[in-house]
Amino acid sequence: MRLILVRHGQTPSNIERLLDTGAPGPGLTDLGMAQAAALPQALGHEQISGVYASSLVRTQLTATPLADALAQPIEVRDGLREISAGSLEMRGDSESIQAYLRTVYAWVQGDLSLQMPGGPDGAETLGRFDEVVAELQRTGLETPVIFSHGAIIRAWATARARNVGPDFIVHNTLSNTGIVVLESRPAASGPAWELLTWQGEAVGGAALEDPDTDGPAADDVELAP
Repeated sequence: MRLILVRHGQTPSNIERLLDTGAPGPGLTDLGMAQAAALPQALGHEQISGVYASSLVRTQLTATPLADALAQPIEVRDGLREISAGSLEMRGDSESIQAYLRTVYAWVQGDLSLQMPGGPDGAETLGRFDEVVAELQRTGLETPVIFSHGAIIRAWATARARNVGPDFIVHNTLSNTGIVVLESRPAASGPAWELLTWQGEAVGGAALEDPDTDGPAADDVELAP
């Protein structure tokens, strides 16, 4: 299976640099809507076999132009939602943002029992995303597109791709409507994921890119000295 992961378009909380992970969440800015509108052309070369989005408003709005262009429904799955910020929710200070990102980094390194402050652990978080991907594999879809969120895409792709290490997440950020492509490949222990491409830029080109307002989920992880 060829799996395409797309981060949602820009939101007001991205501009304000807030850890806004709750449901239903904000909508899109005008720029975010323009970014979403660029996706049908950006993904026009793909033979897309299904469109999926998280339970948060921003992913469904981002998915709508592509779903309309393909005349396909948007299948909503709660397991695709953003990593909960727990007690850090709606915080925008650098200390809180880095606490959030360092927790995610620890999960990718294998410490799945570590809990987000006031929130879930890594096993639960990555596990719910795994469940949705496993569902898509069981259905036999060849090229589904998942509209999800910056932190969960960065974490899941880094944790599950066999051709990158944990440190991949540190500096490989994902801008709004950035696209990540993975492919399931046979392995001795069963099918394994290989990361094919990583695009940390707006898909509509420079006119639709505003990296300073991609929000905290697109920040580098600042490791302790």
